[in-house]
Amino acid sequence: MHLRVPRPRPRSLAGQLFAMQAVLIAVVVVGYALFTYLNDRGQAEEAAGRQARAVSLAIADSPSVAEAIRTPDPTARLQPYAVRVMEDTDVDFVTIMDPQGIRWTHPDPKQIGHRFQGHIERAQRGQTFTETYTGTLGPSVRAVTPIVDDGRIVGLVSAGIKVEEISKRAQEQLTALSGVAAGALLLGAVGTYVINARLRRHTHGMNADQLSRMHDYHQAALHAVREGLLMLDGQYRVALINDGGRELLGVHGDVIGASVADLGLPSQLTGALLASEPRVDEVHLAADRVLVVNTSPVSGGERRGTVVTLRDVTELQSLTGELNSERGFTQALRSQAHEAANRLHTVVSLIELGRAEEAVEFATAELELAQALTDQVVAAVSEPVLAALLLGKTAQANERGVELVVSQDSRLDDGLLPPSLPARDLVTILGNLVDNAVDAAQGAVPSRVTVAAFTEDAGRDGSELVLRVSDTGAGVDPAHADLVFQRGFSTKPAGEGGRGLGLALVRQAVRRHDGTLTVTEAEGGGARFEARLPLGAAAAPVTPAGRPSAGGAV
Repeated sequence: MHLRVPRPRPRSLAGQLFAMQAVLIAVVVVGYALFTYLNDRGQAEEAAGRQARAVSLAIADSPSVAEAIRTPDPTARLQPYAVRVMEDTDVDFVTIMDPQGIRWTHPDPKQIGHRFQGHIERAQRGQTFTETYTGTLGPSVRAVTPIVDDGRIVGLVSAGIKVEEISKRAQEQLTALSGVAAGALLLGAVGTYVINARLRRHTHGMNADQLSRMHDYHQAALHAVREGLLMLDGQYRVALINDGGRELLGVHGDVIGASVADLGLPSQLTGALLASEPRVDEVHLAADRVLVVNTSPVSGGERRGTVVTLRDVTELQSLTGELNSERGFTQALRSQAHEAANRLHTVVSLIELGRAEEAVEFATAELELAQALTDQVVAAVSEPVLAALLLGKTAQANERGVELVVSQDSRLDDGLLPPSLPARDLVTILGNLVDNAVDAAQGAVPSRVTVAAFTEDAGRDGSELVLRVSDTGAGVDPAHADLVFQRGFSTKPAGEGGRGLGLALVRQAVRRHDGTLTVTEAEGGGARFEARLPLGAAAAPVTPAGRPSAGGAV
């Protein structure tokens, strides 16, 4: 049976910092205390030497000392004098001796008459000096000076302070310093604990390894996520952007620290990113993409920034447009089926009434009318995708009481369009222009939408495709000629899913192919939208003049 010993949990980063700072403060305080102690001890020894020197010089210069030396028994007068000087000057000993070093005085009377323990040679030569020496009283700092009388050295005097007393003085200072150091250490520890407690809250108690792993996961996730992620600080500057965000927004280079307003994004998208309130699933256009934008403020007592997620729904938007077209086709087919059933009932009733010839004539006329409409559209626009689109839009317009007409100027043969101009973009451009025109013409008198599609010579640049859609609606205010193409602009009430995206998608698709999109007033009122897309030199332009008539109501 194996006992599993639990591993100690790694100390958190805040705990490691606290321990390191506590040790650092302790080392600094102890080092300072030791330095101060040694320094104070040296200063105390130096002060003791100066004090001993001053006392010995004062004694050597005293006339009473010289007078006592001349007496037969110098000790009788000098010993009491030396004791008083020790008491008055706070020194540990005063020794007065003859020139050969035999003591006349000593704190211990038993030592009188014995030789002085220490160096006296320099004093015998007339010099005053200080030294540290171990004598009968132990180690001491002493000064030795000669006693001169009438130019002769008649004696020597030494005054000293024991090293033990000097150490006591330094110890008292060290005790006071230790108290201050302990207070500083305690204050530093408390301050360090408070700071690290705050750091623990910010790091959620994680240690350095956990933070390192989280950073690695964070970087890997940023680069792995295909959706765009943008983080803004409290001043709406870019704090972080992943690869997906750069691609979707079309920004390059180092944008960290740059303001959102300086990224060159469309004004409405910039406004959404700068908004203080959250944005949920808003659709915006950026460069050649349709984006779904979500913003969420990051707050922790104060606004700290904004997290922005971006999803590319360009393909989804195109598929949605195609689905709406298919839906329209389905409704048109349902309506046509209903009309066909009525016509079939009419034919059957005529046959039952014995009017067979009239039944054949009625059925033939209906078939010829339907075929004529198809032939007119295909003759004008034989490109299959656009022809199918116009046929479907014709049925939708008829359902809404709007007549859709293909202009006599239209001529677009199959195979004329280059591969660089995909059918999906043509459906986006022409389909949205027709839908917008039908919306505008509905309810007007007359209710008509006119479509023209042809190629035209563009000079040195080759040829260009012209898609022109006119309506008989209220028209566009010239002041709104540019605003009408912005996402969200509409003169009609918002329906399900909102309005104002169709024309913005048209302009996006036109710009993607370096084309132009304009809106002017149509003849007889209403609006005329015209998109021009360059085809290059490969396509042979066919001018409207001399073109066979392919117009009429369809």
